[in-house]
Amino acid sequence: MKQLNSMIPGIMLLCMFLVNSTANSQLLDLPRASQMASVSQRIGITDVGVTYSRPNVAERPVWGQLVPYGMNNLGFGSAKEAPWRAGANENTVISFSDAVSIEGRPLDAGSYGLHMVIHEDDRATVIFSRNHTAWGSFFYDPSEDALRVEVGTDEIPHTEQLTYLFTDVDQNSATVSLNWEKKQIPFKISADVTQLVLEDIREKLQNSPGFNRQSWEQAANFSLNNGGDLDEALSWINKAIEGQFFSQKTFNNLQVKAQILDKLGRAEEGAALMKESLEIGTVFEIHQYGRQLIAQGQPKEALEVFKRNYRTYKNTWPVDYGLARGYSATGDYKKAIKHLKIAAGRAPDQLNKDAVTANIQKLEKGEDIN
Repeated sequence: MKQLNSMIPGIMLLCMFLVNSTANSQLLDLPRASQMASVSQRIGITDVGVTYSRPNVAERPVWGQLVPYGMNNLGFGSAKEAPWRAGANENTVISFSDAVSIEGRPLDAGSYGLHMVIHEDDRATVIFSRNHTAWGSFFYDPSEDALRVEVGTDEIPHTEQLTYLFTDVDQNSATVSLNWEKKQIPFKISADVTQLVLEDIREKLQNSPGFNRQSWEQAANFSLNNGGDLDEALSWINKAIEGQFFSQKTFNNLQVKAQILDKLGRAEEGAALMKESLEIGTVFEIHQYGRQLIAQGQPKEALEVFKRNYRTYKNTWPVDYGLARGYSATGDYKKAIKHLKIAAGRAPDQLNKDAVTANIQKLEKGEDIN
């Protein structure tokens, strides 16, 4: 009994340790002071996302104190010199679905721990670490760096809660910026969109999308209009037109092929295909082609297309509307008004009737309707 009594205090101490350890590990899903957030942006077909925690300024001095300048020993973990975790709590994680460039330097697709070294002279070092699963920067190891870039920082109006934003988004790039207190830390992400899309197209054409004529047409058209390999584009459009079980000669694919041939310096072949496409085009396809020619600064050619549409589909909508646009583009407003008045009687709905009326008024004031 004496032996048992002597063991009780030790057992109680062990139980208290286990209870305290469990309480401190937060097994429940409870609110945090620094809330989790994520923001994403697509650049072309590349998805970029940032997942992070959002601390508040809360009247604290941030730069140089809450976030020390330079690399620091955080007093915990394995890192003797650690950058800032660029947020709070776990790693701030940035992910790319495809290879990108950061400030002009290449970075592979994948997820990265995002860290920053803040300097006193309005500069920051942005670090992309291959280790994105660690807690904060406490276990940062420079040997795991995938990329480091130096950027300038900007002064901004006060931002209470740390925020990541995507700005200056265009067809091939976007800027990610960390905004907190009165400091903004931006870095530019670029993607080789055309190359990525073409690689994706080549892969998809070997799978289920390749059993669809429209896929080959879209592939050829994208390559044509985005600086792709024209010979490859020609082979794609040829498959859409003939030789495959899904092939069909259409106004659209003949037009695409004609444009490819023209860019390849085979203008006569292209012109012949343009003429052939008009033989099978619908009234609306031909009408739209005429409008396209006007937009390209070819009013005389557009008028001839509208006249052909008028002869082929006489007394239907929108052939007189097309002639009105063609005559207006060449400066013959009198004939344009004549055909617009005919078109007004054939307009299929109120929206088109109103558009015709508005264009008659423009012509009567001596204004082109295109």
